[in-house]
Amino acid sequence: MTNRLAAATSPYLRQHQDNPVDWWAWGADAFARAGERDVPVMVSIGYSTCHWCHVMARESFQDAATAADLDAGFVAIKVDREEHPEVDSAYMAAAAAFTPHLGWPLTVFVTPEGRPFFAGTYFPPEPRSGLPAFRQVLAAVREAWTERRDEIDGTADAIVSALAEAGAALDAGATAPKIDELALAAAAVAAREDREFGGFGGPDPAAPKFPVATALRFLQARAIREVSAEASAVADRALAAMAASALRDPVEGGFFRYATRRDWSVPHYERMLADNAQLLDVALDAGRTDVARDVAGFLLEVLQRPGGGFGAAQDSESWIDGARSEGGYYQRDAASRAELEPPSVDGKVVTGWNGLAIGALARAGARLDDPTLLEAARWSAEAVLETNADADDRLVRASLDEIPSRARATLADYGQLAAGLTALAVATGEPLYAVRARALVDACSDGSALGVPGGGDPVLAAQGVAAPDAASDGDEPSGASALADAAAALWLLGAGDDYRALAERIVAAHSAEALAQPLAYGALLRVAALLSVPPRQIVVIAADASHPLAVAARGIPADVVAVVDAGQAKAWTADGFSLFAEKSMRGGAATAYDCQNFACRLPVTDPEDLIP
Repeated sequence: MTNRLAAATSPYLRQHQDNPVDWWAWGADAFARAGERDVPVMVSIGYSTCHWCHVMARESFQDAATAADLDAGFVAIKVDREEHPEVDSAYMAAAAAFTPHLGWPLTVFVTPEGRPFFAGTYFPPEPRSGLPAFRQVLAAVREAWTERRDEIDGTADAIVSALAEAGAALDAGATAPKIDELALAAAAVAAREDREFGGFGGPDPAAPKFPVATALRFLQARAIREVSAEASAVADRALAAMAASALRDPVEGGFFRYATRRDWSVPHYERMLADNAQLLDVALDAGRTDVARDVAGFLLEVLQRPGGGFGAAQDSESWIDGARSEGGYYQRDAASRAELEPPSVDGKVVTGWNGLAIGALARAGARLDDPTLLEAARWSAEAVLETNADADDRLVRASLDEIPSRARATLADYGQLAAGLTALAVATGEPLYAVRARALVDACSDGSALGVPGGGDPVLAAQGVAAPDAASDGDEPSGASALADAAAALWLLGAGDDYRALAERIVAAHSAEALAQPLAYGALLRVAALLSVPPRQIVVIAADASHPLAVAARGIPADVVAVVDAGQAKAWTADGFSLFAEKSMRGGAATAYDCQNFACRLPVTDPEDLIP
């Protein structure tokens, strides 16, 4: 059998290269082969650090009899959801028609034309807890395919139609929320607080609990802190509760994916880049510099790859005493861990998630006056721009070992990377990163619609299968939210009012559902909060970035605090960022310019003259 997965740019696919299953990677060739054989396609979606994906692989995909059934009656495609998020989103939406218990591994049965007609998640090797055995599922699907094709076609058509309707156009006449509406949304999120254990959740002690960093970031927005200190305190308490719990790794730092209990105990032990990048920002805004340094240490020491980019995650499983152990490594103390081989890191450098890390580390480096963190952010940015972008600023979704994936980048990749580069530009004083960010934002907006250059996944597009509009944020900023964030950041730097208009248009288009379900739209609402009040922008012109005036300025909760030397200020202005125009040192001394409510105070040279 041809080993098609050995050279994949996904560690998850490579994990399956030795299965007896005749796997195909995602692409048109697999569907064409299914059409030639007149058999359905079985799409198995997961990711490299997913515990139950590992379990199903061991139980079913490594079993010769199961593999024989698959190869005889199906074309089997293995998909890394982190490499192909649009495919995952489309099929996850289709799976909702068949099961309320969504997650990974995701198992979807599809016609050769690409239309989903049945789906589920994990299937055991034998019937268990109300679930049929995987081989029983395969047999039932084959029987239906052979004997009741009309029913399958009808189901598939209905699902594809439903997916198309879910992607309908948004209300172009909507307006962005006002601060009073956002205050109510923040209060609604705060009302979900678990008053006993922190975070969000109900009284069930066995209910899973996630950090929901996007919602925490919304509650910490400057505008929300000013109108509702109590709502912001909910975020600070959640961070404190998580930091003191088993969700935080006490040895190597960072936070695990989620807890399986209300009190933050019994974690699901994978450690994800996107989660920890956002929680680094949460820790900074909560004033927990100890936690911020802890998370940053994990990013640098564990996830950062030799080429500079950050890997996607660290696995929950590792080998201990010759057996696979879920979480066993993380339950050891430092001395015992040193004797073990650590869980593997998925070295896939995801473009958008690196953008989240670049932004968080840049802010942390500036706020904590730590050049090591700034250098790590810069190193990641250079790696991503070198490998995951071409000369025309077209991005790919990911790379592995500095080899780019063929998977196209998503809108979230463009927005998250652009926002991260803008933060890095501010933290380092180097406008080149902001120029690249501006190009990425411009590439995704033609003034009337949003989209990535070259379009989305070509296989889904050819099949007419639409991924639903992913405006809700969940565990990371959506494409819409991230692009709005980047556009607003560019506006704050003086790139022009068109960028504020773009951010407002994106926020307005999703405002109704965001205000109705604020816990699910935290990143979008954070941008809305920034736009709802007059900005505060501070520029310090100083020859030394560690000058006391610069240090004092960085301690002020402004929307922008940029510290540049005179040459950098001129470079920013030349590159089209008007915030830096006409700003220079007065009398040879470091000088701060504090602009509030769309007006600038007289420049000051004494740190005591800066208003907190």
